[in-house]
Amino acid sequence: MSEYRHTETGEVKTQGQWRAHYKNTSMPRVWTSMTLSGLNLEAVLRSPAATTTAYQASVRDGVEQDGNGNWVEKYVVQDMFADTTEDGVTTTKAEHEAAYQAKLDASVAESNRNKRDGLLAGTDYFALTDVAMDAAMTTYRQALRDVTSHANWPNLNEADWPTKP
Repeated sequence: MSEYRHTETGEVKTQGQWRAHYKNTSMPRVWTSMTLSGLNLEAVLRSPAATTTAYQASVRDGVEQDGNGNWVEKYVVQDMFADTTEDGVTTTKAEHEAAYQAKLDASVAESNRNKRDGLLAGTDYFALTDVAMDAAMTTYRQALRDVTSHANWPNLNEADWPTKP
């Protein structure tokens, strides 16, 4: 969505909002530099979001002028969590972060268990009584069952999964 900044007031609006603002003015469908100049508007250019860590978010905070004099979107880093007090009980930022990470880990663990169960189901044929299971398949199936005790659990890399023989 394109945004434009008024050169005199500093107001930032979308093209549709500026059309509504100038409702009694006929405007071309495509805005050129002449259109912008006539309306005292400057284009606001897109810019990358701020770099964040695991418990931060990049939040839009208006516009700013870059080193070339262009108006660009401004982003700031905002912590996702803060200390809170509810009914006299204070929960620290670190406790909020730990609870959030535990929820993420539980979701990843569930997904990995589902993947593991699917891989085991794909080899169940070899566990039938009238089929001889070789040692490599037995080892693979045991490694799938043991994957939850892997050092990286639940945040496994593709290389952490056992290789099917």
